[in-house]
Amino acid sequence: MWWVAAALGFVVAGAYFSRRRTWLGFVVTLGAMFFVGALEIQLRSSAPLTGGEILAFADGRETLVTAHVTKEGEIRAGSYGGSRQSIDIETEEIRDGGIVRPIQAGLRLGMYSKESDPEYEEGGVSAPMRVFRYGERLRFPVKLRAPRNFRNPGAFDYQGYLADNGIVVLGSTQAAKIEVVSGFAGTRVAAWRDGIHHNIVRKIHRLWSPDDAALMDAAVIGEGAFLTPETKTDFQRSGTYHILVVSGMNVSILAFVVFWVMRRCRLGDGVASVVTVLLCAGYAFVTDVGPPVWRAVLMLTVYLGVWLLYRERSMLNALGAAALTLMVIDPKVFLGASFQLTFLAVFLVAAIAIPLLERTSQPYMRGLRHLESVEFDRTMLPRVAQLRLDLRMIAGRIARFLEKWERVKPVPVQVLGWSARAIVSVYELLCVSTIMQLGMALPMAYYFHRATVLGIPANALAVPLTELLMPAAVLAVALGYVSVALAKIPAWLGAVALHGITGAVRVLGGFRIADHRVAMPEMTTILIAGAAVTIAMILIWRRKLVAVSGLAVLAAAGIWVSASEPKAIIHERVMEVTAIDVGQGDSILVVSPQGKTLLVDAGGAVGGQQSEFDYGENVVSPYLWARGISRLDVVAITHGHSDHIGGMHSVLNNFRPRELWMGAMPPTTSIRALLDYARTLGVKVVRREDGESFDFGGMQAEVFSPPASWVTSSQPRNNDSLVLRLRYQDSSALLEGDAEKAVEQRMVAMHDLHADLLKVGHHGSNSSSTEELIQAVRPRWAVISVGTRNTFGHPRIEVLHRLADAKTTTYRTDLSGAITFYLDGRSVSPQLACLR
Repeated sequence: MWWVAAALGFVVAGAYFSRRRTWLGFVVTLGAMFFVGALEIQLRSSAPLTGGEILAFADGRETLVTAHVTKEGEIRAGSYGGSRQSIDIETEEIRDGGIVRPIQAGLRLGMYSKESDPEYEEGGVSAPMRVFRYGERLRFPVKLRAPRNFRNPGAFDYQGYLADNGIVVLGSTQAAKIEVVSGFAGTRVAAWRDGIHHNIVRKIHRLWSPDDAALMDAAVIGEGAFLTPETKTDFQRSGTYHILVVSGMNVSILAFVVFWVMRRCRLGDGVASVVTVLLCAGYAFVTDVGPPVWRAVLMLTVYLGVWLLYRERSMLNALGAAALTLMVIDPKVFLGASFQLTFLAVFLVAAIAIPLLERTSQPYMRGLRHLESVEFDRTMLPRVAQLRLDLRMIAGRIARFLEKWERVKPVPVQVLGWSARAIVSVYELLCVSTIMQLGMALPMAYYFHRATVLGIPANALAVPLTELLMPAAVLAVALGYVSVALAKIPAWLGAVALHGITGAVRVLGGFRIADHRVAMPEMTTILIAGAAVTIAMILIWRRKLVAVSGLAVLAAAGIWVSASEPKAIIHERVMEVTAIDVGQGDSILVVSPQGKTLLVDAGGAVGGQQSEFDYGENVVSPYLWARGISRLDVVAITHGHSDHIGGMHSVLNNFRPRELWMGAMPPTTSIRALLDYARTLGVKVVRREDGESFDFGGMQAEVFSPPASWVTSSQPRNNDSLVLRLRYQDSSALLEGDAEKAVEQRMVAMHDLHADLLKVGHHGSNSSSTEELIQAVRPRWAVISVGTRNTFGHPRIEVLHRLADAKTTTYRTDLSGAITFYLDGRSVSPQLACLR
């Protein structure tokens, strides 16, 4: 009700000031919309989740589900051979034992198929899993699980993302166990759209090689299923990732080509505009990538509408009207990164780049047309008319010079005009790219923690090639339905453009400076960067010196956002130990009393699974960036299992530590690759052994295992673990890694292990945390890093009982998320993160 009261108050105030202070009445009335939007967001957030009752079955039990496909997937290579596929379905009924319950809920289903599965060999012929189509009804056994966020500050809201897409629960099943049930569920329009989408994907894979087709899928039709993580990273590093995402740029290129063709066909502006809007709307419908493209279509419609009404100067009002329409439909869109990035990009072009070009290059661009017409000179500005005279004079001199060769025709003045227009176009591209990179520095740092240092030259090369790629690819696909032979020519042009883009991305993205990562900007930086964009917009139409000053402010703010390092959120004169929630893995952040940082392990996929999910990039790094940490002093890897070192590669790249500490490491391929990468970054690799004791930032670090004589096997073992005790005055923490009973017994016999805080070994497995160890450590507090409902049964009830019997207060990351302990030299204070 407070939102309602505030909105009414602002409307009344706006009506009062409308006759006295028009501008103030406008601002106050516009402010009322903020409260109305906040009310609608709150009402939508409080509404019960559709199909939420299915979560009662997400308890690890196997249930039989009948459902129909709502969003098709693509078949991809599996982790251990075979295939995998992910589809969205809507459940119809759940069979639990003998009880059938009708429940309609969104389910994202992962399917897998191994080479040993029955459907892989049918009469000696390979037969991988099939694609399940929209509307098909399926029945299958599945273990459901509720989606869960990594509960750390700065973590991606995965649950919210799925809920926005209508997904309530997750599940996985074997493809061979899926039964296709008779009947169709859904709409014929959606089925038609999905059929067209997948038909185009198949056509793309016929026209281009697999590597090229994967990029074409993403750039042209919005299908990213075949992109590799390495490809995505290369484009992100160079600031050109927008090329792999169907967005407003794709719509604008398509609209330009269609409108140009319609005009060349002698159709009127009205007809050309209508055809352009309809084709772009059809493109958005077929790609089915969601709001970003539909926003672009809306803005295109508004743009062409105001252009037909001769209101080009009111373009900012048109963009505001489009944004306002979207926020009226769904106010929550205003809070999304996609909307903010899209709107800011268009705003920067319309409010700053276009006015700058109109004052600098556009008069010359218009003046370079019809150079042979002397009468046209009179309509130009004096400096532009002079340029036209100079070009005609140069053309005449060249013609007289070439007269001695009869076979060489004089160079027409149009050629000089085309050359000059090309030079001006390069200038305009660089201007727009520069303003975009400077203005987008803040959201790129805030949402993606990237400073795209090489974004300007990368986009200067990639964007023009994309303007060739899009029409060539669309024409090739269209001709492919008529004749594959005819489609080869535009397909070749598209491949040339694509190779030019990927070549530029690899070269520029290969520079180390291209991967400059930044922590979460401070509020002061955010306010100053926002003010800089506003100042540049206001001053761009002023006198030349004032306009240049506005652009300088924008440039300074963009450089500051990219180069400045925020102040890290740390407590001085205390030792901090934080267990980061990385699921079924380990990652511990230690901050010394003097502010030095040590990261022990970085999480990773369990059991060496091949996974495209990077725990270092997507879980550990966002937490550190949210803390304002841009650099680490030291990283440590306890042992070589993937759930401890899987994310370390990205951590090394993002935070460039000075040293890497390690214990006993077998020379496996993954460990050698990690250590080699650390050395290429200039990270000093230090082997730590039992008996070492040294100062680290005002705290004492002691190594209890492994001993110098420890012999590794061919593969990593839990008992290889590096065990550290970190002590600050009279308070201490023992970090046990995954050490098991044999190592614990040796440490108990050789060392005084007393510590106030125990990082429980091996995620609470019964193979660790023996009675002898707990009695020797006598911890007041304990923390277990463990994944929710993991298949190992961690933490084991026996371990929890042993800790409880020792009067130890135990925290778990699966229940509490990230947990921080502050050791002030006398006592330990636990603190849970503020989580959504």
